[in-house]
Order: sequence, then structure tokens, then C-alpha cells
Amino acid sequence: MIDKFSNETIKALKFYVYVYSDPDTKKPFYVGKGQGNRVFQHIWDDSESEKVQKIKEIFERKKEPLIEILAHGLNEKTALKVEAAVIDLIGINNLTNQKRGYESSTYGKIEVSALESRYAGEKLEDADIKHNLMLIRINRVYRNDMTPYELYEGTRGCWKLSLDSAEKVDYVLSVYDGMVIEVYKPVQWFEGLTTFTTKDDDKSQWTQPRYEFVGRIADPKIRKKYVGKSVAEYFKKGDQNPIRYVWGK
Repeated sequence: MIDKFSNETIKALKFYVYVYSDPDTKKPFYVGKGQGNRVFQHIWDDSESEKVQKIKEIFERKKEPLIEILAHGLNEKTALKVEAAVIDLIGINNLTNQKRGYESSTYGKIEVSALESRYAGEKLEDADIKHNLMLIRINRVYRNDMTPYELYEGTRGCWKLSLDSAEKVDYVLSVYDGMVIEVYKPVQWFEGLTTFTTKDDDKSQWTQPRYEFVGRIADPKIRKKYVGKSVAEYFKKGDQNPIRYVWGK
């Protein structure tokens, strides 16, 4: 196998996106982007990463990883977006990549109706709100391919909030990029990390109490009222607080 490109090839490639696959199954296990001879550097990597261990396992079988260039002649930003799209298409859980691609939560794989709601969604008007709502922005944890359970877990805690106010809430709206993506009916609020079994937060680092809820997805009639609506105007620009309360009329 070759382990470097000629200067002529490097000049023509510019930025590119590449994939490593198993030579026997042809199943991709790593997607990356780069320029120059970046594509070959993984062969000489001696780290303990899953990607490197897979490459070593292939060599131990007296085979070579199948290395392919998916797209080239790109600028860096385009290469980043192509890389992210390929990772989304294959699925991060099917790869040894440790994270999803560039801006994939914003520009990555998304169902068409959700995309239409994001860019042309109807605003939630004050006059339409008949319930006490808690809006929670989950921008930091959201992925377009989250399962319903992952979305629920990412929404329900742990949050710095007033327990008195939280217990007056009828519904919790999960918000990403200013759009309501799900609605939950909280059944009970608990002190943070009471009901989570797999959460890495360290309570000793908290400067004030945090809380989480357990509940269920709201009834279809309620979901229809709120899901897909824009609530961006309820969050002031630059405000880092992910929680907003909107009290019903």
C-alpha cells in the first residue's frame, strides 16, 4: 500500500474527506478530513484509540485497511461539512470516531418536517399559551439522531432552578435552536442525580442545588399545540440561562 502522496497529487487534492474500511467486509470504521498526507497518519499512530486498535487488528490478519478518498478539491469548511454529513449517514455508533462532525447538530441529518419547522416554523404567541410552561434549551447536548429516550434524558436534568416555580409548571418544552422539539408532562421533581443511573455530573462541584424531573411525553393534543413552534423570542440574545418560564393566560 502507498503511505504518502506525490506533491502533484497533494496540490490537486486540496482539502479532502476520507474513509477507512475493513478490507473483508467493506464496512467503514473511520471518517476524517484533511490535506496533504493526513489520510495516512493513522497507520503510524501508536495510541490506544479504538480506531488504531482496529487498524492493528487488520494488519494482524495480514491485510491492509481499505482507504478511500470520498471527496477532494474542497476548501476546509466544505470538507468539514462533508465529513459531518458522512458521519451522520453512517452513524457515529457504527464508527470509531469519538465525536460527530462539524456543526452536525445544526446542519447534519434531520427529518424534512423538522427542518421546515426550524427555518419556517410558526411562532408561539403569548395568546396561545394556556398552560404554565418551562422552556429548556438543550443546545449543548442535542443531536439530530437522538432517540426519544436520549432526548428525554437530555431534557429532564440536572438544572439550576427554583423548585417552587418548577412544581407549578404544567409542561416542560425541550428546545433546540429556538424550536420546540418535544413536550413532557412532569410527574415529580427530585434533587439532582436522584433518578439518573448514568450521568457523569459531580454533585460536589455544584455551587447551588439542581433538580431533575421524571414524567412522560405529553398527550398528542398538547404536543400538536407546541412541537415545531419557534420560542426563540423568549430567550434574550447572549443570555446563558437555559431555563425560561412562560405562565399561561
